[in-house]
Formats: sequence, C-alpha cells, structure tokens
Amino acid sequence: MTVNGPAPRPGAGGEDDRMEEWRRRIDAIDDELLRLLNDRARSAIEIGHIKRRLNLPVYSAEREAEILARVSRANRGPLEAAAIRRLFERIIDESRSLERHAAQGPPPAGEGPEE
Repeated sequence: MTVNGPAPRPGAGGEDDRMEEWRRRIDAIDDELLRLLNDRARSAIEIGHIKRRLNLPVYSAEREAEILARVSRANRGPLEAAAIRRLFERIIDESRSLERHAAQGPPPAGEGPEE
C-alpha cells in the first residue's frame, strides 16, 4: 500500500473507474437524502409548534402506522419490506423527538402572549 492508497491492480483500471463512478453516484444520493431528511425535520418541528398551540399529544400511533403502511406499499425494492420499516421507524423516531422538543419548548418568536 502506498501513501496515496493501495497500489493499482494490473488490468483493474476499468473496474476501479466504474466503482468510483458508482461511489460518486452514492455520494450525490447521500447529499440529496440529507437535504430531504432535514426538510422533513423542519416540517416535524412546525408540526410540533402546531400541536403545542392545539394542545395535542406529540405521539400518534395511527399516524405512524399510516406512514409505515404507505411507504411499505410504495416500496418497489430492492430493499426488503423489513428494511424499509426499520429505516422509517428510525426516521419517525427522530422526527418525533424534534416534534416533542418543539411542542414543549418556548413559543417561537411572535407566538408568545400578547403584551
């Protein structure tokens, strides 16, 4: 192994290039996923503010079941249904945490008691 990485394998240049292309594609997809997850998080925070104003509980088993059922129906693979469920359960859990914080925290600017 050299300082710059492993030594090139004879005849592997084309496959190495192809693998790098796929890795760049994955990196771009990861960037998009990150953007979308943060958009989703901002939406969850806003829902938390609304739930606070309406005095609604953060946790809604029915809503979470709807989300899991919807994404399971929409899944066309290659990820298996169980994998999709685990991924979205984690996303929902993190979103719920943000909602809870927003619902319990101080009111956003401009939403406090009238002076």
